Amino acid sequence: MPEPEIRELRYFRAVAEDLNITRAAERLGIAQPPLSRAIRQLEHRLGVELFDRSGQRLELTAAGETLLKESGPVLDALDSAVRRTQRAGKSSRGLVVTAKPGVATELLHRIVSELRDEMPGIEVVVSGFGEQADMVRDGRADVALVSRPFDDPGLEMEELYTEPRVAALPAGHELAAREVLCADDLAGIPAPRWSRSNVAERNYWSARPDDPVEGPIVQDSSQLLEVVAFGQAVALVPQSMAERNIRPDVVYRPVADVEAYRMFVVWPAGSRSKELARFVEAAIRHSSGRPAAQ
Repeated sequence: MPEPEIRELRYFRAVAEDLNITRAAERLGIAQPPLSRAIRQLEHRLGVELFDRSGQRLELTAAGETLLKESGPVLDALDSAVRRTQRAGKSSRGLVVTAKPGVATELLHRIVSELRDEMPGIEVVVSGFGEQADMVRDGRADVALVSRPFDDPGLEMEELYTEPRVAALPAGHELAAREVLCADDLAGIPAPRWSRSNVAERNYWSARPDDPVEGPIVQDSSQLLEVVAFGQAVALVPQSMAERNIRPDVVYRPVADVEAYRMFVVWPAGSRSKELARFVEAAIRHSSGRPAAQ
């Protein structure tokens, strides 16, 4: 049986996501008739119907649902391979590292300062919430500093350190009079939501994931603290972030029964470059001596 072409799989996914040939064609930048022919050709190659065309709108068949699920990782792996191959062929190729602003970038500054002389091609990319692991997986970065939660597939990693998380409360909040809190104390209080966070990430940053109360959407730690200061939410933050952000309108209290903040260095599975090994070594060394989570 002839194997599907990559182009056909990309076309299929566009139609499967929109369930509308016209919109998919516009998104792909091609005319509708050749897109329809490509989908029919793919169905012919596979010997199955991928779409149910009997109703007023397209619907995926069981075979179409399966191909939509299975083709995503295949195309992602191909895109990653292309990016890595192109970067490997550049004479100026250096190590690309990424982290989100805040706790991770402070550690990253120390690592890069040490390695800059021996790796002049090192490039730092400060990325948004939840992007770091995906950037390593898809080839945009060689290594990342990232905190849990994140998806493990396609990655190797080393845990660098753990530290407690504390509750950031508006000054004058009734809970600020307590020395130590527990998760149940925060029941019914809104928690900030990180922009573009998934369910696992929202659960991690909520003290009560089984009974969450959603607060304002935030883009970065500065905005998070402003939301807290104005009394719009109570946030869980790493202890080190609290120590670096002392301010009169926010108070911090330990929370005894929430999962610790865990920082990792992650890289693509199977990657063994000398530059990567040196970066991981430096990351471990600069993380040693930090206070462990209680």
